[in-house]
Amino acid sequence: MKSRPVIALVGNPNSGKSSLFNQLTGLRQKVGNFPGVTVDKKSGTAVLNDTTEMSVIDLPGVYSIYPKSADEQVVTDILANPQHPDYPDVAVVVVDASNLNRNLLLFSQIQDLGVPVVMALNMLDIARQQQLEINAVRLAMQLKVPVVKINARVGEGLELLKQAIEQQIGQPVITKELFFDPELAASTPDQDLKGLITDVRHHYQLTNNYLALQYLIQHDGFSFLARPQRVKLDGLIEKYHFNEVDFQAKETIGRYKRIGEVVKAVVTDRRPLDQSTWSQRIDRILLHPVWGYAIFATVLLLIFQAIFAWAQPFVDGIDGGVAWLNGTLHDRLPAGPLTDLLTDGIIAGVGGVIVFIPQIAFLFLLVSLLEESGYMSRVMVLMDRIMRQFGLNGRSVVPLISGVACAVPAIMATRSIGSWRERLITILVTPLMSCSARLPIYTILIALVVPGRTVLGFLNLQGIVMMGLYLLGLVAALVAAYAFKLIIKARERSLFVMELPTYKWPRWNHVGITVWDSVTSFVWQAGRVIIAISIVLWVLASYGPGDALEQAENRVRRDYRQLSAEQIENRVASEKLEASYAGRFGKILEPVIKPLGYDWKIGIALISSFAAREVFVGTIATIYSIGSADGDNSSTIKEKLAAEINPETGGPMFTPAVAFSLLVFYVFAMMCMSTIATVYRETKGWKWPLIQLAYMSVLAYVSAFLVYQIMK
Repeated sequence: MKSRPVIALVGNPNSGKSSLFNQLTGLRQKVGNFPGVTVDKKSGTAVLNDTTEMSVIDLPGVYSIYPKSADEQVVTDILANPQHPDYPDVAVVVVDASNLNRNLLLFSQIQDLGVPVVMALNMLDIARQQQLEINAVRLAMQLKVPVVKINARVGEGLELLKQAIEQQIGQPVITKELFFDPELAASTPDQDLKGLITDVRHHYQLTNNYLALQYLIQHDGFSFLARPQRVKLDGLIEKYHFNEVDFQAKETIGRYKRIGEVVKAVVTDRRPLDQSTWSQRIDRILLHPVWGYAIFATVLLLIFQAIFAWAQPFVDGIDGGVAWLNGTLHDRLPAGPLTDLLTDGIIAGVGGVIVFIPQIAFLFLLVSLLEESGYMSRVMVLMDRIMRQFGLNGRSVVPLISGVACAVPAIMATRSIGSWRERLITILVTPLMSCSARLPIYTILIALVVPGRTVLGFLNLQGIVMMGLYLLGLVAALVAAYAFKLIIKARERSLFVMELPTYKWPRWNHVGITVWDSVTSFVWQAGRVIIAISIVLWVLASYGPGDALEQAENRVRRDYRQLSAEQIENRVASEKLEASYAGRFGKILEPVIKPLGYDWKIGIALISSFAAREVFVGTIATIYSIGSADGDNSSTIKEKLAAEINPETGGPMFTPAVAFSLLVFYVFAMMCMSTIATVYRETKGWKWPLIQLAYMSVLAYVSAFLVYQIMK
């Protein structure tokens, strides 16, 4: 029993469906998985009227109910199965008014399935710019359903839309088979399609002819059909010689013919035949085979310049604030293990990540602006020319670009790739794209060893290095994809088809929601892991087997009496850390990582960052706090790293050779348990996750070794 009515938002990609979802739900949203499948489910709560709330589900964007990928299959599974927990009381079909002919295909199919529908006629402003006039009243009369004019970007028409939804819930108007004619859709003139439909309806207690035919066409794809039911459908298909491919083609052609009649009756087209739109004129530049790539490279350079130039004051402020808070608490709270755990463990670890929130926020802000404006779709089309040379499909660009934010949703986004081979290759190389979790590591190490001076009078050198690391990840992903192309053989090949949205001014409320969701998700996910690891790490670094720590202190005080009191205390803290459980484990690991220029302290951070890459900085902050005489609680993270001494050379530990070795290591290393788990789930086994972990680990180790040996 549903506690509140369920409203499903359905529509073509780029029709404004997600904008409407954000307008209806605001921040009352959550992301999960659809029941039984690992496809993202974005849901939220909206107010329907003074006394009722409704659950709103944003379904994946599709062009028709005939699915070609896992996320598209979800839409059909829900709309064809009234027993599904997400089956809507009303389906709001968001329609792009500037491309009514194509959008009505999906609308007509959903209407013919017998689902109560409301049409949300969106992008009327763009249609007017294209000199198209749509008569919404006449359209409603033609379709016999409520049609509401909206502007999802700014929230116009929402109250009228809610009224139409409420009316459909109370007194649903269902127009069956307005566009479907079984006789016209028959594969051959003598085929008994009506008899086949009657048999299917009888066996499965269906009342809808078009839905009965979907059972035949998609019986292998429907997740809600048991094996005996599928076998029965196979028998009916054989009995009536039903060819689903021929039927689908013929039925779609007939449907478009009926749609054309509707469009002709409701649309007035005042466009000159030879006039190009301003979007098309801009695309001639942005999609140019030379200038397009140059502009994209410039955009990337500006993004990474902005990350350093704009965010740095905020980073310095948070870093100083965390250091002040840590020092104040350490001075004012009573001395003891709990105070040490709070200051040296939790605050030092968490502070090592939250300090980079401004840069992560700026990254998501700028990427969101590119998506909102419509430019990111052009990037995907532009990069398709390159992707094909490396065994990837144009759709692979979407996961690769998404990987800049996080590899987990990026890998799940590969479900839109129809070819198994191209999807697998995309999964295997996506983690090489530098995600936001690497940003804290890049930022602190670059700021430590790269001067903040300008180049050519306006370019920040640190921003150039940052961009170089991202490009290094992209190049590595393409090279790895080409290698897998030669190894993984398959005959199938998918096509990249994408509609380019019109250019739009960014919606600042949507940009704000995107940035807020991304930052809070990063802080929440990373924060939980870091707190847990900081506590465990503090315990391991503060205690040791038997009286090992006491013996270490006695040895220092006995052997280094010639040092000053402050030097002795620093030496004691360092020796006790080395004698702890964490220190002993780091010492075991040290011979393996020493050729890379790393010591046992960095080794501890490497191991802990397997939980999440960003944990590296928090671990380093915790280790260096524990390893100093007073906990070094008033120093910033950058100051702690700069003050670390290499005991063998007596100089700084983090030289340019060590820093760039670490940077290159983290460009290539897998180092993320969540990503490994996601690859296991998507490939349904451990074979490919282990191959991915192995090749990325070898690549990271060898590359870091070469960088250190060349630069030292």
